[in-house]
This record gives sequence, structure tokens and C-alpha cells, in this order.
Amino acid sequence: MMIKELIKYFENKKVLILGCGREGISTYKLIRKYLKNQEIYIADAKQDFQKDYEIFDGDENVHFISGEMYLEGLENYDVIMKAPGISFAGIDTSKYVHKIKSQLELLLEFFDVTTIGITGTKGKSTTTTLIYNVLQEQGVRSLLLGNIGVPVFDFIEEIKKDDVVVLEMSSHQLEYMQLSPNIAILLNVFEEHLDHYNSFEGYANAKCNIYKHQKENDYFLYNVDNEMLNKCVKKSKANVYKVSFNGKAGSNVYIKDDYVYFNDKSIYNVNEKRNLFGDYNLNNIMFVLGVSEILKLDINKTIQTIRNFKTLEHRLEFVGKYDDVLYYDNSIATVPAAVIEAVKALENVDTLIIGGMDRGIDYSDFVDFLNSSSIENIVCMPKTGHDIAKRLNNGKAYVVNDLAEAVEVSKRVTKKGKSCLLAPAAASYGFFKNFEEKGDLYKKLVRGM
Repeated sequence: MMIKELIKYFENKKVLILGCGREGISTYKLIRKYLKNQEIYIADAKQDFQKDYEIFDGDENVHFISGEMYLEGLENYDVIMKAPGISFAGIDTSKYVHKIKSQLELLLEFFDVTTIGITGTKGKSTTTTLIYNVLQEQGVRSLLLGNIGVPVFDFIEEIKKDDVVVLEMSSHQLEYMQLSPNIAILLNVFEEHLDHYNSFEGYANAKCNIYKHQKENDYFLYNVDNEMLNKCVKKSKANVYKVSFNGKAGSNVYIKDDYVYFNDKSIYNVNEKRNLFGDYNLNNIMFVLGVSEILKLDINKTIQTIRNFKTLEHRLEFVGKYDDVLYYDNSIATVPAAVIEAVKALENVDTLIIGGMDRGIDYSDFVDFLNSSSIENIVCMPKTGHDIAKRLNNGKAYVVNDLAEAVEVSKRVTKKGKSCLLAPAAASYGFFKNFEEKGDLYKKLVRGM
């Protein structure tokens, strides 16, 4: 069994679980299930974090490192199972970089299954879920794991040899990876997580680990229209498929005369009815179609799945129509490019709610877009929203203190028959736990709950 090889890897090693969140607990549970008496070390920045978890009660072979010193002495461990959210920015990891592992990497190392990995600044959850649905609806036994919110180790015992495992992969998960999936998809890369990486290039290079370790029989699909990807993507051993929404010469998947083509074969009419509207979603769909062709699936069934697929929560999600105003939740749009695409997709945005944590993103082009757009009301929350408000045309900006006030203003100023869109163009951290919490509160406020 493949699980035996994984457990053998941990056996008799000094293992550190770095970060005691969802994935850290998942790693602890798996090791402890099979290695009852092995010493396990868990480190987290939160002081006395272990008190929050009953699971550790009675375990005399687990040791905790908490507080400010939690990153000290990492070179003394044999294996460091790092949680995706922990940043090593500005830290010299040269003494232990080869010891840094993740659940995703160990899956790729010890499990003989077909893996499809999807990454990108935006669109990866939608694309990952859509590919999984395509496989499921064509009778292919598959699992949906990774950054989508399901730790790999939670379901690793269920994986069988002929399965296809579909993995959403974040830059944090990819940063130290020395292995790559069989089919790698790189949707796009925009400025984000600059608080975690030393530069935009560092962030983009982390994303590129999704293909760097592929072999000759593997496949790599990437967005050839994306400027940064064209700089970062180098020669690959895999079979490379260039995807171009703009019909760039030399592309394998492209649009021409209202049809998506795969290696010069027409496979999809872009005017097909679908719930995933907007050009950026059509671009995501092109990758799904490419995978369908590579795996030799039934293209008509794939198109049927695309047609019926519903928008994921917080991703241009229709909240409802209230007082003749249409409200949309796009709290996932934490970078300017995603906001711009959402505005283009809706076409009738009268009020846009922006603002969140400042992570050093350059908003110059975004400000130019807002000033030249037909959006009449831009409701600006702290911190980035307040900074952007100073650069907007007179009369466009409404400066507010929080989301409740933002919704209150939006209800007052949005024209009847038009749309109000929450699309922050910034991270939620510092104000909310994540974009989901922000979106959930927005929906409650809109609905008057």
C-alpha cells in the first residue's frame, strides 16, 4: 500500500510540524495514528496554542514550541512539515531548505496516481473544481484536495492506484516543492502576497515550481498572454501547451471566430450558455477544455458540465436583488486585475466597494481604470481604499470606516437597475480572518440580516 511508504518516511525521524492550523492538525493525526509512540514536535507563533486543542490531551510524546521563538533551531529537525501560511521571507533557510516538506509534496512522492495541479493568482478554485466535476461526471474516480480547503492527509488513506487527484496549489504550498504534478496548469500571475515574498519575481517563481520538476510524459498548460509568466516560464521537459485568450501565434489552445481551438481543432463555441460569465472565466474554461482533450475525455460531456457549473461562493456570486439593485459578492478579488475583470463581466456596475490590508501592491493602473470607468460610486474602506480615494476624481469616492458603513452608503447611492459589487482589490487580513468571512458579512448586511 502507498500509505505504508509515507509512514515509513516519518518513522524514526525528528519531525517538526510548523504551524498548528488545519493542515498541521491533519499531519499530527496521520502520524499519530500509525506511529503511536513517536516523538512529534509542533511549533506555532501563538503562545500556548496547544491549549486550544483537546486532541493533544494525554499525548506524552508531543512537544510544543510556541511564541516568538518558534522558528529557532529548525536545522535540528529531520523533517519540517511547514504550513502554507508561514513565511520565511528575510530568513536564511539554506541550512534546512532540503528538509522543508508539505503534504502535497509527499503525496507526489509516495503515491502512484495521476495528479492534476492548478495554480494562479486568480481562478484556481473555479478551475480546479470544474476539472474535478468534469472527471466525476465522466465516471473517472477522482479526489479534490489541496488549497481548496481540504488537507491532503485528511483523505490520503482513500487514494487508490488508478485515481486522479485534482489539486489546487497555492504559491505558499509550491514555494519549496521539489516535485511537480503530472498535469500542471498555470493560469496567471499578478502582484499579490508581496508581504510573504521578497519581490513579485519571487512570488512568480514560487508559482512556477508547479512545472519545474515535471518529466517527459507530463503536461504543462500556461497562459501565454500573461506578461510575467512569459518572463518566468523557462524550457520544460514536459509536453507544453500554450493557452491564449488573445489568439497569440504558436498557441495550442486559442480563440478564433467565436470558437476555442485545441491544436487547430474547433472544440467549443464561446457563445455556449454558461453560468461562468466574463472573459476571465472563459479563459479558465479554456484550460479545462485543454485538460479534457489531453485526457481524451468526451468533449460533449465536458461542455455539458461547463454549461451547468455554478459560480463558487464569493466569486462574482449573485447575492440578490434588493430595492431594484443587483448585489454581487466578489470578495475573492484581492488584486486589481481581478476587480477590473469582474467589472467588465458585469457591465453595469454603479457602485464598487474596495479596500483592505496594504501589501505593497502598485495601484496606479487601477486608479486610472477607476477614473476612466463609468462607475459612479467607489466606496473606500481602510486601509488601501482610503489611500486610493485620495487619487480618484472628485465625487467618485465615499470614504467609510468599515464594511457595515460601506453597505449602508451603497444602498443609498446605487442607481435602480444597476449593480453594487464588493471587490476589495486588497487582502482581508487585519480586518477579517479571510475573504470568506468578509464576503459572508457583506451578504448578511445586504440582506439586512
